[in-house]
Amino acid sequence: MIDIQNQKDHRNINIKKVGVKQIKYPIIVLDRAQGTQPVNATISMYVNLPHHFKGTHMSRFVEILNEFRGEINIRTFHSILEKVREKLKAESAHMEIEFPYFIEKAAPVSGARSHMEYHCSFCGQNNGQKSDFLVGVVVPVTTVCPCSREISNKGAHNQRSMVTVKLRFKKFFWIEDVIRIIEDSASGEVYSLLKRPDEKFVTEKGYENPMFVEDVVRNVAEQLNCNENFTWYSVEAENYESIHNHSAYAYVEKE
Repeated sequence: MIDIQNQKDHRNINIKKVGVKQIKYPIIVLDRAQGTQPVNATISMYVNLPHHFKGTHMSRFVEILNEFRGEINIRTFHSILEKVREKLKAESAHMEIEFPYFIEKAAPVSGARSHMEYHCSFCGQNNGQKSDFLVGVVVPVTTVCPCSREISNKGAHNQRSMVTVKLRFKKFFWIEDVIRIIEDSASGEVYSLLKRPDEKFVTEKGYENPMFVEDVVRNVAEQLNCNENFTWYSVEAENYESIHNHSAYAYVEKE
């Protein structure tokens, strides 16, 4: 059959990334408490396309995923990229994997247990000469405004915040440890199940530990700086303000 993708293109325009986006695919990730955890991931895969090729072979991306069925993880990530480069005859390959990660969490007073969801990601690329790989994690936290607490006779406004950390590293680490750093760096944690004594504890703890969005990103960065395993990081926090019609935002990265 005629292979249209391999025909010549005469517009002389290189394409930096072409491929498949948001494939829903089951993978297994490492879980410190349980050993492994099956998750439903969303995967995007791309290659570069030189100007003289008309198109790439989209089906081959899915074929490669199927070859690594049950073995898609941090350790096999670069092998998958190499396979993509080889099979699609490309100079560079890029892959993004996003997935929900669940940790069983106990409420601070009642001890009621429930599963808390965190959004995680693997992102990497390989051009045959060098490779890059990032692990990302998004953690919900709470913050209490220090200024509001200082000027108010009763109460202080607070908000739920999302903290996103992306990391380059030298050796394996547990996602749970990064989540703990982030949760300890805010006014308080978020839980999926709280009883009344827990709500009282969480509310009062946050009030006694007020933080600006700037404090949160600096606290996380300070802890990451103490770990030589992390060669680079970015930390961003967005506070969904409760009394303003906008978010407060801060971003830092290791230079």
